[in-house]
Amino acid sequence: MMCDNCGKNPATTHLKTVVNGVVHENHLCSYCAANQGYGNIGKLSLTNMLASMFGESISSGKPISKRCECCGASFSDIAQSGRVGCSECYNTFRQELMPSLNRLHGKAVHIGNAPDEQKPEETVQDKIKKLKAQLSDAIKAEEFENAAKLRDEIRALEGEENNA
Repeated sequence: MMCDNCGKNPATTHLKTVVNGVVHENHLCSYCAANQGYGNIGKLSLTNMLASMFGESISSGKPISKRCECCGASFSDIAQSGRVGCSECYNTFRQELMPSLNRLHGKAVHIGNAPDEQKPEETVQDKIKKLKAQLSDAIKAEEFENAAKLRDEIRALEGEENNA
């Protein structure tokens, strides 16, 4: 395959971007890739990749304004190492970490692994939250009979919660 830019050399760098759901592919030779700023793609480090996931450039030069009172870590330190300094960092940097935690794990609440007999029972609030999500899905799918049942179940659980 030849370079999409110059058409003279074999393509060695293959780029795929998705913008608004539209996939664009670009095949470049090493010379054209370097001229367009893609010359160091093979030299990406895990540290820089994690930093980009956390939305902060390591070499951004921004002054560090907030540090964890327990371990002294800054958000930049966390982004650079890919590791949280201590358990208190989750409280200190909650706003900064939440988008990444949701993106990586699909949720921000730790459930953990335990045998079924040792897992904590689901709370009434958890059940209500789950049922409300199901209710929303049922309404979107126009399954109104199912939605009515879910609504009644939510009301019953909310009544239990208020009586407790």
